[in-house]
Amino acid sequence: MENFLIGQHSTFCESKYNRDFKQQFWGIEACLLETEEDVSRLIDFKNRDGFNIGIHFPLRSGQWTHRDPQYLSNNDKVRLDSFDYMMREIDYSMKVEPKYILFHYPKPVLLDNHVDWHGWKWRFYDKSEYFYEDECDFNTFRERSNYFFKWLSREAKEKGFSPILELDAIPSYLYKTNLLEELLDLYPDIRLCVDIGRLHIQNKIDEKFDSFRFLDRVVNDVSEVHLWNIKITDEVTHNHYPALPTLAPEDGWADIEKYFRILGKSDRKLKILFEHRSDLIKDFELEECYSWISKLAK
Repeated sequence: MENFLIGQHSTFCESKYNRDFKQQFWGIEACLLETEEDVSRLIDFKNRDGFNIGIHFPLRSGQWTHRDPQYLSNNDKVRLDSFDYMMREIDYSMKVEPKYILFHYPKPVLLDNHVDWHGWKWRFYDKSEYFYEDECDFNTFRERSNYFFKWLSREAKEKGFSPILELDAIPSYLYKTNLLEELLDLYPDIRLCVDIGRLHIQNKIDEKFDSFRFLDRVVNDVSEVHLWNIKITDEVTHNHYPALPTLAPEDGWADIEKYFRILGKSDRKLKILFEHRSDLIKDFELEECYSWISKLAK
């Protein structure tokens, strides 16, 4: 369990920390903290208990027009403002001494027109969070992505943190080409975070996408896993439900064991963030979740 993390989102919740965090865990991933007091409490608990901190960008909420930087935007001003926003927030975040900073990629999300993303309740904060492939050709996407990877790699080296990219909805520009692998080869300090819930959703609703095949392709570039489950039948239910061994894939849940068999091919110790709603289950079920994942992740 020394590679496990819990999240602290919006506020530093002491009751969640006391219930979910275990002494042997690696650390906490903080995101969108609402007040300076929350940031101070995070630092105080880190100094007291000696855990590590990762940041799910941004550390603070309300610092820009949008929740995520939109470094691939078709709007030149928004794209440039995104880099200014990232630089300001990275500079501020150094006060918590983060081991890594994680960004969503791509942003805005580039969508295939053939998938009914909204009908299947893919989560977007607002319309600025996505555009479609017919609005951004492959060469433009590649050029902007390369610029972002180069910028992020340089910023990480200067500031002393590990850069991680969490894959959002995965466009065909990535799963039908080798662009992602080429960029990661060019900037080997950048690693990936895969989100099991997102992979499961896209695997179910996008007939052209095979989440297991894609994960197998990129597994050696993965350094972190965001873990939660969700049930998909003719509707989407139980969002961010904890991964429990009793949740059967034939009932619409993600095949957690299959994902971890692929992740087990990695030659690195992967960090696992429990990005679930632990309030939905009882204490003994939470312990069962930790114990099961600990066995699968070996």
